Amino acid sequence: MRLPVVPTIVFAQLFGGSLWFSANGVGDALMRVWGIGPAQIGLLTNAVQLGFIVGTLGFALSGLADRYPASRIFAVCAVLGALANAAFALLAGGMTSALVLRFAVGVCLAGVYPLGMKLVVSWVPERAGHALALLVGMLTLGTALPHGLKLAGGAAWQAVLLGASALAVIAAVMIFLLGDGPHLRRRDGAPTLRMGAVLAAFRIPVFRSSAFGYFGHMWELYAMWTLVPLLVASSSLATLGSVSGLSFVIIGVGALGCFAGGLISRRTGSAPVAAVALATSGVCCALFPLVADASAGWLMAFFVLWGLSVPADSPQFSAMSARACPPEIVGSALALQNAIGFAITIVSISWGTAVVAEWGAKVSWLLLPGPVLGVIALLPLLRNPSAR
Repeated sequence: MRLPVVPTIVFAQLFGGSLWFSANGVGDALMRVWGIGPAQIGLLTNAVQLGFIVGTLGFALSGLADRYPASRIFAVCAVLGALANAAFALLAGGMTSALVLRFAVGVCLAGVYPLGMKLVVSWVPERAGHALALLVGMLTLGTALPHGLKLAGGAAWQAVLLGASALAVIAAVMIFLLGDGPHLRRRDGAPTLRMGAVLAAFRIPVFRSSAFGYFGHMWELYAMWTLVPLLVASSSLATLGSVSGLSFVIIGVGALGCFAGGLISRRTGSAPVAAVALATSGVCCALFPLVADASAGWLMAFFVLWGLSVPADSPQFSAMSARACPPEIVGSALALQNAIGFAITIVSISWGTAVVAEWGAKVSWLLLPGPVLGVIALLPLLRNPSAR
């Protein structure tokens, strides 16, 4: 009996995605035990991002993402990522070894996230926008999950990391058993995959607009997720409960934004959903310094709106990019788009964590150019309904 396709992939993405921010989920414990500060937590996050960039570039430029079954690549990478994450929990004794192991986790995640998106398109291409919204929603929950695990697990930060590793192994088994879908098979007469062939995707106008919109989105997304615990801890929200619990809610609620956007995209297309989400999160970036001193209740409502909107456009960009490309390069094109997008996050995360102590709430203005430029990149697709 075959596993249910979309639920299997999206829950596997949830479990595999828990590796991504597992170190951030225990950031306060690491700062206490290792004597480090927010900038060093930013370095640990960027080590994952850099590893992901290296991995996705390797998959994209070599064509590996389209040469071998996506389910097998996903399963192998999820297991290897789980091992690297467990080694971080049990063996890392300081920043040097920690950075190496977080980099390794990032490399492995390059075989989880983009290949998970390819699996969705290979099974249900006619519902790509909606299904990818579910998948990215689960990745968002996976990003928040370490904060939830820490909340449940108390002070044992190693247990949080080991729990994330166990979930990633479960994800590997689920995808291995599911296998690849019947779509995205190579067309007869399609050119042989060669090194760097995926770069031709940028000659496709729809892919180009979607990719540049995605790049603006990425300037904001991961920097915002990285800064959330720091902004919560320094605000009136700290009176409402633990930083981990509040961060889990603020980041995790983004899954609902992805789910809602996916449903709406079935009627409107992907481009309008992406544009509204980008505009909403951009307004939140602009207004946050003006509301940062509000009462805890109002500030939490603001953070929930920001958390809802900030990831909701991501699956729509992936759906538009996947539809724009020939089937034989979809995996490589998505990996390339991810690689460039995550390279951008390194700049915004490094800058944001370096200046947040000095800038305070005004650090959100650093994130604002991303949504603005993303909306501008989307304008050609908003004017052309057939490209949505």
